[in-house]
Amino acid sequence: MEDTVTNAEKHLGQFCSMLAAYTRKTAQVRDKADRLVRQLTDFANTEHPEMRATLRSFAEDLAKVQDYRQAEVERLETKVISPLKLYGAHIKQTRAEIKKLKQVQKNEIKQLAKLGRLRQKSPSDRLTISQAETSVQRASADASHTTHQLGETIEAFQKRKLTDLQKIFSDFVTIEMVLHAKAVEVYSSAFQTLENYDPERDLEDFRAKMHGLYGHRDAQPLTETISSPAVPWSLTGQSAQTALRGERREDEETMEASAEEDLRGRGRALHQ
Repeated sequence: MEDTVTNAEKHLGQFCSMLAAYTRKTAQVRDKADRLVRQLTDFANTEHPEMRATLRSFAEDLAKVQDYRQAEVERLETKVISPLKLYGAHIKQTRAEIKKLKQVQKNEIKQLAKLGRLRQKSPSDRLTISQAETSVQRASADASHTTHQLGETIEAFQKRKLTDLQKIFSDFVTIEMVLHAKAVEVYSSAFQTLENYDPERDLEDFRAKMHGLYGHRDAQPLTETISSPAVPWSLTGQSAQTALRGERREDEETMEASAEEDLRGRGRALHQ
């Protein structure tokens, strides 16, 4: 009986410590992934439209997995760690029952030893010997009753331990399966998003912007000799590409707007 409780105290305590550490590591992975999501979002804001949209979608999928991981951490704490922690109180109570049995057994042995000494020293003192025999019988009855009760207690403890371990580890596996099933689903979507990305679109956008900047730089000296108020062709072409490509960064739009206004002003001045 005592070995059963000792082994349970040792191994269930180790399970509790290891699974608590496992849960903490899972929470740390969640935190690291959250940082990665923020970094992806920051980087996406500096990129061209196609890459920006792809990275934002990828970051959203990665964030979803961390939501599932957060749920995993909460469920591990509730369904796995907490039940294991409760065994500290169960083991303490069972040890108290074992200690009580030992005290009763010691009393039985004490009464038997006392009876043996009386029989040796005063074999003719029937009254004292009879009283000692009654005390031995009472101590033996108490020991038998306590042993029977403790046997039932230990059996109930063992049954509960086995049933709880089955449920605890079943819950652990279920929690892990749910996380991985959801993660595979989301990661599949993220993989497809990355597969669908076409770098050529962003390269065209990059070339258009680069061509527009060089176009502005080359066009500025021409305004000194052109008497027409029209905008230089490079700027017009860039404006058309801007309309077709769609979204642009605010600093680039401001730069292009300022350059266009400057060129228009120079053209009107020369025409006048």
